Amino acid sequence: MMKLLDRLMPASGIRQVPKSVTIHAVLLAYTVIALFPIIVVVINAFKERRAIFRDPLGLPDSDSFTLVGFQQVLLRSDFGLYSWNSLVVTILAVGLVLLLGAMAAWALTEYKFKGNLLITFLFAMGIMIPIRLGTVSILSLMVSLDLVNTLTALVLVYIAQGLPLAVYILSEFVRTIPKELTEAARCDSVSEYKIFFCVILPLLKPAMATVAVFTMIPIWNDLWFPLILAPGEETRTITLGVQQFVGQYVTDWNSVLSALTLAIVPVLILYTIFSRQLIRGLTSGAVK
Repeated sequence: MMKLLDRLMPASGIRQVPKSVTIHAVLLAYTVIALFPIIVVVINAFKERRAIFRDPLGLPDSDSFTLVGFQQVLLRSDFGLYSWNSLVVTILAVGLVLLLGAMAAWALTEYKFKGNLLITFLFAMGIMIPIRLGTVSILSLMVSLDLVNTLTALVLVYIAQGLPLAVYILSEFVRTIPKELTEAARCDSVSEYKIFFCVILPLLKPAMATVAVFTMIPIWNDLWFPLILAPGEETRTITLGVQQFVGQYVTDWNSVLSALTLAIVPVLILYTIFSRQLIRGLTSGAVK
């Protein structure tokens, strides 16, 4: 009987089941850890202050449910302006990172010229060295250019922050594009600009979606550079605007949690838009 079972259930199949269960258990645990803080923020945004401290993990009920936090955020602060500033900075920075990153990746991969290796090395250094180490120099530069308290300063800094990783990821995808496509286009007397925008760029959509998500989230959640470069009332972003509800002695936790909940919504919408392309880019990169 045991020999018959061994023939019906090969040893390889028996070993695969525990491995699969382990992988799914690890992924499930990671998902719970990643989503737990977000869930806590959202459920406490709809609860009274006393209920937040009494039972932070409990769901809001008829006695603890309140929308006072959202009312305070919309009435006491210019939340619409903060959201608009964050949206403008994020869209402009991500768009320029994608465009400039794709162009740089195409140039460094397709053309061989003096300084190619040096430029590639400088982009690699941009990944290894955190941009915040140069905060003093960046602030001095923005002061000399008269860009302090402007959204332009944030856009420029975020482009410099996201460009190295974008070039690295997109370069790997450019190398997988068959050379026959560009050579055939050149044989038809197609210009280099048209080859890039009409042939190369459409093929990079999955990779660009991946870069967009990885670039967008740090920009949207950043507090450091808005606090240093654009602390003015007219240029505040969402993360900086939330700080007005945090006091030295008293913190309006209802307003803070409500503002954070509202700040999550645009990120979820953008992620939903790019999710399919993101998965395609990650899986394609893994296979290649």
